[in-house]
Amino acid sequence: MSHPHPELGPPPQLPEGGLRVTPLGGLGEIGRNMTVFEYGGRLLIVDCGVLFPEEEQPGIDLILPDFSSVRDRLDDIEGIVLTHGHEDHIGGVPFLLREKPDIPLIGSKLTLALIEAKLQEHRIRPYTLQVAEGQRERIGPFDCEFIAVNHSIPDALAVAIRTPAGMAVHTGDFKMDQLPLDNRLTDLHAFARLSEEGIDLLLADSTNAEVPGFVPPERDISNVLRQVFAGARKRIIVASFASHVHRIQQILDAAHEYGRRVAFVGRSMVRNMGIARDLGYLKVPPGLVVDVKTLDDLPDSEVVLVCTGSQGEPMAALSRMANRDHQIRIVDGDTVILASSLIPGNENAVYRVINGLTRWGANVVHKGNAKVHVSGHASAGELLYFYNICRPKNLMPVHGEWRHLRANAELGALTGVPHDRIVIAEDGVAVDLVEGKAKISGKVQAGYVYVDGLSVGDVGEPALKDRKILGDEGIISVFVVMDSSTGKITGGPHVQARGSGIEDSAFGEVIPKITETLERSAQDGVVEPHQMQQLIRRTLGKWVSDTYRRRPMILPVVVEV
Repeated sequence: MSHPHPELGPPPQLPEGGLRVTPLGGLGEIGRNMTVFEYGGRLLIVDCGVLFPEEEQPGIDLILPDFSSVRDRLDDIEGIVLTHGHEDHIGGVPFLLREKPDIPLIGSKLTLALIEAKLQEHRIRPYTLQVAEGQRERIGPFDCEFIAVNHSIPDALAVAIRTPAGMAVHTGDFKMDQLPLDNRLTDLHAFARLSEEGIDLLLADSTNAEVPGFVPPERDISNVLRQVFAGARKRIIVASFASHVHRIQQILDAAHEYGRRVAFVGRSMVRNMGIARDLGYLKVPPGLVVDVKTLDDLPDSEVVLVCTGSQGEPMAALSRMANRDHQIRIVDGDTVILASSLIPGNENAVYRVINGLTRWGANVVHKGNAKVHVSGHASAGELLYFYNICRPKNLMPVHGEWRHLRANAELGALTGVPHDRIVIAEDGVAVDLVEGKAKISGKVQAGYVYVDGLSVGDVGEPALKDRKILGDEGIISVFVVMDSSTGKITGGPHVQARGSGIEDSAFGEVIPKITETLERSAQDGVVEPHQMQQLIRRTLGKWVSDTYRRRPMILPVVVEV
């Protein structure tokens, strides 16, 4: 198994007749999925998603793939193939189309409807090509065939990309539910047919590669939901991803069976479920769904609220309910269902929300205590089955953290893929398929690009480090007025602390030391404000560290008069 080296240089020019595959996101992480295929000087992008921030990224709204490696080649992009409509696969599209709005988007009916609604908010009208399973389209030098796969959102597709260099198959996110709610199976017959033709490079979803066995059918959840609905005394509040149409369908079915009305809460939930209903993916009995404003007229025992926030996102509806910062107030006897898995890294945030809800008297039903979620990703048993069907000549695990990629590689090896034909890459690593063999050729820039409000890419790691220091240790500001000609202090030092846990009165001990340091500096002829700020920072920082074992941010201000 080959793997990247941290000192990889930029990839050389792609050999004539070769296919280059460069993931810009989704490897070594759960989210931000984006892969660039290059042949004959032309580019095809598969997915362009976002990653949601973790606790160590304070103030960040979204994390994008780094477009810098394709920014100078936007005219070479033939299109963006979207495998399905989840945010971690389509959320970055508006930011790429800001740079070139006429890049065509290729996807299924629901996927395109979801991204078009998102692009409306960015005032972008995209060029789109709607495709369906079994369809084959020529996109520049890329001959693309689309294959039905089952996932936790309708209309998901895998894509087979044929070029003179060989055929690459990208699974997107998939599983092999044999009893899907929409009766749309993963098309194993199509994959077997592609196998007969010869799959030269298979890029396979790794998310559940560590989980043994097979994913249970989605419809198994229905009986558990019925039990929860039957035992609920007051309101039922369900938190789910805003795009999980199958899960919401089961909630609607249970609500209809137990005589409850349903209201969607949250802009993305209302928008996405409206799209799914209008396109026929969500079957809604007449009168079942009502506006949230009408719920006050109904008894609690007839109410179901469907909202976002199943991952503990601080600004999502469920988190705000837990914090008593939402118009919907949790009361004793309410039932809350978290109908999703825990995305790695979100555990603390989710349990914080569960504790908050429980504090107000809610009965919280989640994956840990009831079967209210099944995964949308193939487990190890399914992947083994899949590899035996596809018989790929080269394998590249994608979509997952390092442990998932490694586990997926081992599964491929068990089914007979030679170890030297399994490529474990990471974001930015270019993999070239030349003369039937895939190997790593170099690495391009593929770091995190942070979205903070309206700012894209302006906040970097140094700013995040400062934010963490401010959050963990607080800030101490020092204000000094200095005579510009003599360097003599005419005002201050005035010291003030915020969030450091140090009382302002405690600084009386260090102020004389700061004054002495500055006066000695002036006697030596050092009166430049920046140098004096550094002296203040060092003197105060050492005192705080020695006295309190803390390292707050120190902000000295020297004003010349």
